[in-house]
Amino acid sequence: MQIPLKVAFEDGVEPSEALVARIEREATKLEQFSRQIIGCRVTVGKLSARHRQGDLFQVRLQLILPGGAQVVADHNPAADHAHEDAFVAVRDAFAAARRRLQDWERRSSGQVKVHETPPEGRVSRIFPDQGYGFITSSDGRDIYFHRNAVVNSGFARLKEGSAVRFAEGEGDKGPQATTVHPLRARPAETGAAV
Repeated sequence: MQIPLKVAFEDGVEPSEALVARIEREATKLEQFSRQIIGCRVTVGKLSARHRQGDLFQVRLQLILPGGAQVVADHNPAADHAHEDAFVAVRDAFAAARRRLQDWERRSSGQVKVHETPPEGRVSRIFPDQGYGFITSSDGRDIYFHRNAVVNSGFARLKEGSAVRFAEGEGDKGPQATTVHPLRARPAETGAAV
């Protein structure tokens, strides 16, 4: 880090050398996930003062990254009482920051997953009594599908010409749709006026 780690205690939380040492170790671990961290600020506070049970600690991390980017992990305690321990609250906050930092690294390096749209086709033949049919894909191939592959029990609503989106796998006798999503008919397809 180019800027030294800053740790602040708020809401009546007493500074602790052991807690600061733990925060320093956790901040050093973050650098394993990104060498681009410019600075890190950690604030440890209490959520509220409660009389019957101990106070819950909340930890906020702010990581400064190149280009003015920031990763913030504002970890508020859950309903359970694990965060009555400041060390647990610090651990959980750094875990959340680590996940967000990894996401930022993937985005900044262009490694974000791009989900392709599943292929579309039309039901070309259907055999309701036997529980299967065939889809003609946009590239002209015939893809087998079984009743169980149609989502939301939609097999009974399919007919020849129905538009579908599907996921393809390899079956015993060739290409097979592993999941079939019936698509809603567009107005031009149903004969309704546009």
